[in-house]
Amino acid sequence: MESFSLILAIVVVTALAFDFTNGFHDTANAMATTISTGAMRPKIAVAMSAVLNLVGAFLSVEVANTISKGLVDEAGIRPEVIFAALVGAILWNLLTWLVGLPSSSSHALMGGLIGATIASAGVGAVHGDVLVTKVLIPAIAAPLVAGIAALLATRLTYSLGKKADGDASKKGYRAGQIASAGLVSLAHGTNDAQKTMGVITLALVAGGAVAPDSDPPMWVILSAGIAIALGTYLGGWRIIRTMGKGLTDLQPQQGFAAQTSAATVILASSHLGFSLSTTHSVSGAVMGAGLGRTGGVVRWSTATRMFVAWGLTLPAAALVGALAEYVTGFGNWGTAVVAIFLVASSAVIWKLSRREVVDHTNVNEVGEEPAGVVTTAIAAVTPPPAGPSEELAATIPAQAQAPADRKPSTTTTPV
Repeated sequence: MESFSLILAIVVVTALAFDFTNGFHDTANAMATTISTGAMRPKIAVAMSAVLNLVGAFLSVEVANTISKGLVDEAGIRPEVIFAALVGAILWNLLTWLVGLPSSSSHALMGGLIGATIASAGVGAVHGDVLVTKVLIPAIAAPLVAGIAALLATRLTYSLGKKADGDASKKGYRAGQIASAGLVSLAHGTNDAQKTMGVITLALVAGGAVAPDSDPPMWVILSAGIAIALGTYLGGWRIIRTMGKGLTDLQPQQGFAAQTSAATVILASSHLGFSLSTTHSVSGAVMGAGLGRTGGVVRWSTATRMFVAWGLTLPAAALVGALAEYVTGFGNWGTAVVAIFLVASSAVIWKLSRREVVDHTNVNEVGEEPAGVVTTAIAAVTPPPAGPSEELAATIPAQAQAPADRKPSTTTTPV
């Protein structure tokens, strides 16, 4: 019983560690556009996001129930299986954070859980209908719906603001961006914090600590909310840079449209119990907003790398989870080996990240990326919007537009 209690405690601690990585991995979802447009200072932005993540954790348990009751068969799960699943999810989160790619922490967790469950109890222990309807379909639909909504919202925003005063309009949209960023943070708490709650509850059921089909206990909700809030406050600056500056260049109007569209999609999915990726939703909204402005383009080379990471998330985390479960099957020493491997790998990734430090002081600095074929083609056929000097020049007659360095004629008219 003592060793069983120990493994259950290890699972809970590891789950909270995953929740912590989820926080700093997904801070960009709420605050990248707000920081990149200058609507909020970076440290203030992540602090606000952390508080609202904590509040959002208490608003719903529908997504937690999808994880703990719907995705896999509770009867075939041991605490070691959940530990192995968390190892796969944490390592994928850290690797994608290291290279600054906005991948899905949610899908990393579910991939690890699926792989470890199959390795332990077989394919039949995974509920395929739940996987398809509440995980895979939302994974494809969310970025498309959020992207289209953000594109239309951006065009509507610019259309309505044509006659508005420029400075007053930007100030208003910055305020709207702060409000919509808060909404995304709240939505993130209602969706992503719940996944850790579901995993801990599943472990408690597997360990006999709570009855099957139970909702998450209050201490689980509180601890998961605090863990994701602390991770959010640290700020995943590498991914914030990619989301805010790497995909496209956003103005306050676009940031407001992107965040509002993403928050709507996330909140709707939380209400329905869909285990949605907030990263997919926000990334799709950012790209849609980028294409919604005249002259705006998406850096498709960055987007392509991101799409590849999305496609690899489930299978990669599942593979690591399955391997970890195989090793834990050798007993306590196998579990110890997996734990040591997790800690050592995390330390190596952290050490590598120190070679090029990205924090709140340089998060908006990004080098020029070679334009891809698609970006070049779009830029070639889309005229950039006229700046203030160009609009003024268009109103001046051609005769009056003499070069500034032209010397006045000194020729005198003969008498």
